[in-house]
Amino acid sequence: MADSNEMTINLVVLGRTQTGKSAAGNSLLGSLDFESHLSPSSVTTCCSLGHSCRILGVTRRNGCELALRIRVLDTPSYPHSSLSKEQVKHTVRSALAHHFREEGLHLALLVLRADLPLCPDENDQTVQFIQELLGPTWKDFTAVLLTHADKAEEAGFSEEAYLHNASSTLLSLLNSVKNKYVFLDNQKSIIKEERATILRKLLNFLRQNNYQVLLKHDKE
Repeated sequence: MADSNEMTINLVVLGRTQTGKSAAGNSLLGSLDFESHLSPSSVTTCCSLGHSCRILGVTRRNGCELALRIRVLDTPSYPHSSLSKEQVKHTVRSALAHHFREEGLHLALLVLRADLPLCPDENDQTVQFIQELLGPTWKDFTAVLLTHADKAEEAGFSEEAYLHNASSTLLSLLNSVKNKYVFLDNQKSIIKEERATILRKLLNFLRQNNYQVLLKHDKE
């Protein structure tokens, strides 16, 4: 950190097609860096790094306001409509090594849709992919980001009620990552206050992990 009153957080978004990875990345950055739209096929085919401006009013250190800079690596989905698992894995691993080689990765955000059930086969496939990508300590560096939370709210589910009625598959996944999860309301995600709330939750996850980083080196 060049500036003692500034902190940079490195994030990567991972998930299946049309879960809202790119849109979630835009929400975290407060920008439209990543292409995001409805499509019958996977939209993202390569990794892309987005940078936020200085974000104030989110956290403090030693009594002084701390400016945040967020860096988000958007990635191709897995499974992908045109890329194999090995192609996606190689692309993401290379991008992690290239962009975060020196500073390391703070947190991987596994993006799931809150308005769709998580099935066991889908979960097993996703978890295996993340394990292979991040290594044996993946649970320490992974949080779940549940998009389309507004749809769950429209159906009458508060966050507490949603988790009470969630599948055992989702609850097991959340438990494995030490209940690091965030709900993202797609209708409100661009609002400054909503973004600040999400960033504070992510900072709390980093604090729980003692601000450790995962260093990835491209071996392929």
